Amino acid sequence: MVRKLSTALLILLGVTLAVFAMFQGFGDPARMVVGQTGDKATLENIRTDLNLDKPKWKQFFLYLNDISPVGIYKKESIKRKELRGWFIGNDIRVGIKVPYLGRSYQSKKLVTEILSDALPGTLVLAFTAILFASILGITLGCIAAIKKGTWIDQTAIVSSVGGISAPSFFMAIIIAYLFGVVWHQVTGLTPTGSLFITDEISGESKLRLQNLILPAITLGIRPLAIITQLTRSSMLDVLNQDFIRTARAKGLPQRIVIFRHALPNALNPVITAITGWFAELLAGSFFVEYIFNWKGVGKVTVDALEKLDYPVVMGAVLLSACVFILVNLGTDRLYKILDPRVH
Repeated sequence: MVRKLSTALLILLGVTLAVFAMFQGFGDPARMVVGQTGDKATLENIRTDLNLDKPKWKQFFLYLNDISPVGIYKKESIKRKELRGWFIGNDIRVGIKVPYLGRSYQSKKLVTEILSDALPGTLVLAFTAILFASILGITLGCIAAIKKGTWIDQTAIVSSVGGISAPSFFMAIIIAYLFGVVWHQVTGLTPTGSLFITDEISGESKLRLQNLILPAITLGIRPLAIITQLTRSSMLDVLNQDFIRTARAKGLPQRIVIFRHALPNALNPVITAITGWFAELLAGSFFVEYIFNWKGVGKVTVDALEKLDYPVVMGAVLLSACVFILVNLGTDRLYKILDPRVH
């Protein structure tokens, strides 16, 4: 675990360096903050406030200090940046804090507030999509393996290849148009909308679960196809093992052989796919969220790119990296729970 955590920290450091270097050449941050009407004195004050007057290497270490959960700050910096956490010391303070990702160039809000406000929408969408893909994919994969060589197996293979080949943004446009516009009278679904909508008259926020259906299905198509193929392939390997033949020779019912003996032993590669795709859905649902106008990290990031709001984009990239690392660490623990042989 210590080795894995050390590797995770090195990966985060590399991602941070890449993100910092990538956005250094995109315009003047001070000018983006004050706009085109700012005078020279204001620009200089902003550059000093953002540490742009310091060497690049020093800017990077100050950026690391900001995004780290542990930091060293002057007393006035803690108040100015509105840092939340626990600090000790007098003029120079050391403490444990919420990572500081800067402020939005456009709204002047803290990036952590913007992302934390959008993250629940992405979590709900990604969890629903991977749940849909996992249940249906494992079921179809098992059926295809049991019915190997039949029309059911061939249909599952052809459909999964089609699902893998279809880009998410293309499927999002097609599904939104067909089910949200053409067949709206039948489905009752709309092509755009978030989990919560604001009533124009009362101003109250209302839950709209039906808005989740189309983006979740669209986002789940590719992982569904891959999970189906992996489950089928893994099940075929396990069904040819000696312990399965022994179970059948003992006269055990087919459902016991499949669900108690074969399926648990075939799930390891499937779990890898599910957790990997879950992390990717959390971090990569940009186009789907944007097309369906779903309030989440993806839509917030695309909007920030359009407005050149780089602190929000940088914060979203770092959040995505953290999600991948946490999911991968969780996968290792899940292996040991589901398969004692891993120990």
